Amino acid sequence: MPYFDHEGCSLHYETYGDGSPVLLVHGLGSSAQDWEYQIPALAAHYQVIAVDVRGHGRSDKPHERYSIPGFSADIEALLEHLQLGPVHLVGLSMGGMIGFQLAVDQPQLLKSLTIVNSAPEVKIKRFEDFKQFAKRWLLARVFSMETIGKGLGRNLFPKPEQADLRNKIAKRWAQNDKRAYLASFSAIVGWGVQEKLSRIACPTLIVTADHDYTPVAQKQVYTRLIANAELIVIEDSRHATPLDQPEAFNRVLMRFLTALENRQ
Repeated sequence: MPYFDHEGCSLHYETYGDGSPVLLVHGLGSSAQDWEYQIPALAAHYQVIAVDVRGHGRSDKPHERYSIPGFSADIEALLEHLQLGPVHLVGLSMGGMIGFQLAVDQPQLLKSLTIVNSAPEVKIKRFEDFKQFAKRWLLARVFSMETIGKGLGRNLFPKPEQADLRNKIAKRWAQNDKRAYLASFSAIVGWGVQEKLSRIACPTLIVTADHDYTPVAQKQVYTRLIANAELIVIEDSRHATPLDQPEAFNRVLMRFLTALENRQ
């Protein structure tokens, strides 16, 4: 299990396969484990790198303020550590925010950008926004990570046949460090780069579930702000699309990557 150090933090990552590099960046409270249905499919054709973001998984959880630009700097350091040229970055939720940050700050590091159920900003603009984020913060403060994981599992995977996914997410969520989770949550709220999306130079794929937390219309708005972007909607899916619709998601992602590689 390889690690590297950046600014005093030991960060865990995993590598699989050979070929053009594809970097997988997970969401809040998650880890590299949650790409389990993508890694085998991708590693048959690409070099896959799955990282545990600072404060998550097997990476260190330093007692400090976290930020999306800080997470992005960790990814930049990982690419330098591995001596990789431009990569295809795939980011889910918070991982998508990290991808957006890297794309606007260091566009030369990306061959392509795939954003899954995410947004280029998380701003509190209305009282309803404030209530939503305050509720999530209070729940995370009051309840154990195990309890939150069980509730999240019921929300993300409500079907009777998804019991295994519910149990899996509950167990994984219980392993989170609450302080690091709250620090990561705070890093998201108030962050944004939407006004800089015109800087994104690489081909961009926006993937959204039809039942994601935010509506498809919201993704349509920011997709239009990116010069070379397309939007794909995956049906019968919620926020954890790579887990609840892995075959459909993998088809969309592989088609996008293959088309780009064939152009070269």
